[in-house]
Amino acid sequence: MPRPEDKTILVVDDEPNVRDYLRMILVDAGFRVVTAGDGEEALERIRESPPDFISLDLIMPRKSGHKLLFELKRDRDLSRIPVLIVTAHANDEMGQKDLEEIMDSAVMSGPGTYLEKPVNPESYVRAISRAVDVEPSAQKTPRTDLKEQLEHSIEGASPDALREALAALRKAKSKGRQ
Repeated sequence: MPRPEDKTILVVDDEPNVRDYLRMILVDAGFRVVTAGDGEEALERIRESPPDFISLDLIMPRKSGHKLLFELKRDRDLSRIPVLIVTAHANDEMGQKDLEEIMDSAVMSGPGTYLEKPVNPESYVRAISRAVDVEPSAQKTPRTDLKEQLEHSIEGASPDALREALAALRKAKSKGRQ
């Protein structure tokens, strides 16, 4: 049976922090990971070296996950690459129509075709491991304790850097309410 380190996963997401988080989960589980920030960049990566699996955000600039998925499905070789949609827009006006079209057209079907953000690391690794027919590495487990991750990330940060980060988060949160 193949091992996670034998498989390459392409993580496609336009948000760098989400892309890095998903990459970290998969690296911790033992997979090789390549990333792309949108559908155009993903298509370049796929054509350079087709991955074993694609983790695909639905709503992105330049080329959405929806458009990329339909483009991949028109190519006989690329259509064989399993895809998991990872989206925060499964039930809102931004992504619900696209997701319904994907499901209705049978481009993808069945359980495990998409996960909603925020992603549970164990579910994410399990879905991908199942799709590429590997047993998750027993030596490496995904980081699941967000508090522990945050504490580790801010350990060496200066008080000024922490204040700036907090101000940026507050600003982003207030823009989201408008």
